[in-house]
Amino acid sequence: MNDRRIPPSRRTLLKAGALLPTIAMPSLVRAQSGTLKIGVILPLTGVLAFPGQQTRQGTELAVKMMRDQGINVEATFIDTESKAETGRVAAERLIRDGHTVLVGAWDSGATISAAQAAEAAKVPLIVNIASAPQITEQGFTMVFRNFTSAGQLVTSAVQRIKELPRNAGFAPKTAVLTHTSDTFGQAMLGGVKALWDKLGVDIKIIDVISYDVRARDLSVEIAKAKALNPDLMCPITRVNDAILIVREMVKQDFNPMAIVGPGSPGPYEKAFTDALGKYADDYITCVPWYDPSRATAKAVLQRWAKEYPGDRLELNSGFGWESIQVAADAFKRAGSNKPADLHAALKATKIEEHLMFGGPIQFDAKGQNNNIGGAMLQIVKGEPVLVGPSSIAQAQPKLPMTKWKARA
Repeated sequence: MNDRRIPPSRRTLLKAGALLPTIAMPSLVRAQSGTLKIGVILPLTGVLAFPGQQTRQGTELAVKMMRDQGINVEATFIDTESKAETGRVAAERLIRDGHTVLVGAWDSGATISAAQAAEAAKVPLIVNIASAPQITEQGFTMVFRNFTSAGQLVTSAVQRIKELPRNAGFAPKTAVLTHTSDTFGQAMLGGVKALWDKLGVDIKIIDVISYDVRARDLSVEIAKAKALNPDLMCPITRVNDAILIVREMVKQDFNPMAIVGPGSPGPYEKAFTDALGKYADDYITCVPWYDPSRATAKAVLQRWAKEYPGDRLELNSGFGWESIQVAADAFKRAGSNKPADLHAALKATKIEEHLMFGGPIQFDAKGQNNNIGGAMLQIVKGEPVLVGPSSIAQAQPKLPMTKWKARA
């Protein structure tokens, strides 16, 4: 496993004219005690490497921006190599090395594994990205998840699908779901199936097609879906398989009315749009996203453009950024870097001004933030654009999608 530490900054005062709004704090704040050592667990190589690296960029940027506010934090990264079982090993190593709060682990399997080590050592774990219900339903007391559970993710995603505007060329009646067969895919599928009818979506799911997350050929699965001639193709994906699905649909000239991912990571990532070019356009996905109207979002976007020119701030980097904001907020309020003090502070978290769309960051008795909003994105000229809900939408969705052979 690889690790890398960002050394602590010498800067202790907020620079005049700094870009980031001051983190909201209670009126009584104790003095900091030393430096907060944060151990960050991510898939930096293997099949999940791209989103893992994107999450790392957001995490590193947040460390820099917190230091600009005089909050002494440092981060050490350990690579899970996209293996679920590596989460616990990574967590145990970071705890042995003196890290008093952990962040991770992007993948649900690795996060559950890491949570077991955090629980045993009584060290808090801030979940940046991972949606499996088990993470907050197994009785862990050290887990604080600032990401949607599969149930939350699917509820908002299915609601966004229900809200899709109908027109003369877009009145879908049938859908086919495809999904990865891993922990994430199974959890998401169960949620979609349970909520589809409950929320009153007037589109019939006529088949569900499963495949391995490491598959390199989805020709059989796409041929099966095409034969059913659904109005909607609803893939539950990550970035690599999302690319494979679209390429195969183009190859087989499979043209549903729309492709709409119900809570699917991947299609908003730069790897997806770079790989597919014009064929990425019109793809819709329903996921949490940053709120461009927030002061924090404007500050982060401006700093991001300087630090990572040519890269895209998106879901992974956004929640990576917020994971450090949550840790820094707890550290500042606690005035201590001891695990027990940080744990108590995390339980009392309430951050009003933050990056992602939704209400304040705060955790319930199970350690879940229930205030994360769900957005709908559509790829337009190679860029993800907010098309729902109306409160943050930047454009109306283009429906139906342009047929593959008609793309210039």
